[in-house]
Amino acid sequence: MKITLLVMAAMAILTTTSAATYNVGEPAGEWGFGINYGSWASSKQFIPGDSIVFKYSPQAHDVLEVSKADYDSCSAASPMTTLKTGNDIVALPATGTRYFICGIAGHCSAGMKVTIDVVSASSPSTPSSPAPASGPSASNSPPPPSPSAATSVVTSVRVTTGLGLVVLLASLMA
Repeated sequence: MKITLLVMAAMAILTTTSAATYNVGEPAGEWGFGINYGSWASSKQFIPGDSIVFKYSPQAHDVLEVSKADYDSCSAASPMTTLKTGNDIVALPATGTRYFICGIAGHCSAGMKVTIDVVSASSPSTPSSPAPASGPSASNSPPPPSPSAATSVVTSVRVTTGLGLVVLLASLMA
């Protein structure tokens, strides 16, 4: 009986993960020019419960959540959401693809756009295919950096928290 409970509890704990918060464009961490957002996003695994933060000068930029068609055409005409504080936190509560652009004229076409793919927590720890690079300068951009220390910490916290809870539960069951 104790073993069955332990196995069930371990499965429940291991499928539960901690939420992470990502600064869009880290390590620079700023919503602005000169960042390959396609490479940045493809180096992350976003799961339900995570958040992304857009940090920028509100006098220079904004953030619009748009449809795929508006993302592809860089159209700011019909945003689903408009963010303008310069420190905008966007919750990612469910799986699916979300599209964000800068609505200032010319900024999106200059590369200020990002696609966020939110996948189930049980998906592999690395994205199966990289997101397409954004903007006209993406083809001559440097290769994406290795995952940042912050990403490594997030992954470590997710794994360590689950394993720590399993060990704690096992000691309580003994």
